[in-house]
Amino acid sequence: MATCNMGGRAVGDADFSGSIPRIYDDVLVPMLFAPWAELLAERITAFAPRDVLETAAGTGVLTERLDRALPDARIVATDLNPAMLDQARHRLSHVHLEPADAQKLRFGDASFDVVACQFGVMFFTDRAAAQREAHGVLRPGGHYVFSVWDRIDRNPASKAVSYAVAALFPHNPPRFLERTPFGHHDTAILVEELRAAGFGAIDVASLSLPNGRVTAHEAAEGLCRGTPLSVEINAHGDDAMPRAIAAAVAALAPLLGPDGRLDAPMAAHILTATA
Repeated sequence: MATCNMGGRAVGDADFSGSIPRIYDDVLVPMLFAPWAELLAERITAFAPRDVLETAAGTGVLTERLDRALPDARIVATDLNPAMLDQARHRLSHVHLEPADAQKLRFGDASFDVVACQFGVMFFTDRAAAQREAHGVLRPGGHYVFSVWDRIDRNPASKAVSYAVAALFPHNPPRFLERTPFGHHDTAILVEELRAAGFGAIDVASLSLPNGRVTAHEAAEGLCRGTPLSVEINAHGDDAMPRAIAAAVAALAPLLGPDGRLDAPMAAHILTATA
């Protein structure tokens, strides 16, 4: 059974270890994260930063785009999970990678022009502390650029998988996707936290992009095995994972295009706050 902490997340929701980083990188990056990485990289590049800190960098999909777009910048990419950074090293050769907790950064004040975070703030147990840390390491006039998913109802592929898996285990339904990745979409709360952390101008852009064109089985594998949802599923027995994947594949069928690949929108918010 998932045990929740005060932030509404369950213990283990931020644990991306074991086989998760590889599956996440192979499937979820092209399905969910690569399209948004291109968009965030464009926004960050427009600021022409010399020094960039990325928190919750995961397997480095945004880091890679920033490295290509800003060849002369110093880029430091961090994540709480060393296993995710180990996976990132397969695509990044000269970016500095190091494990770090975004809620307790070791960097000096006014060290960076931009702090970036793609779909990571939902995993912070003390999000207000992480926002204060981001503000602290930014130079005056620097920018904090991050994304969060919109509500799960506006992300039909993830919703289909989450609801299908939950229906299999009604007495203790796995709710990782609804609880954490898609559970922190209230931009009014986010803006309030940013203002409390000391940020001035704050821009909120609510956007929709098409998901990456993966098969239903790839999407089901990615969401069920490539996230901490796998822990909740496996707790239901040895046959739980294949049952969950089969149910997810069936639930995704209405979202397939003529080529048999997923054809659904993804909705998220991009926030840009000025220090």
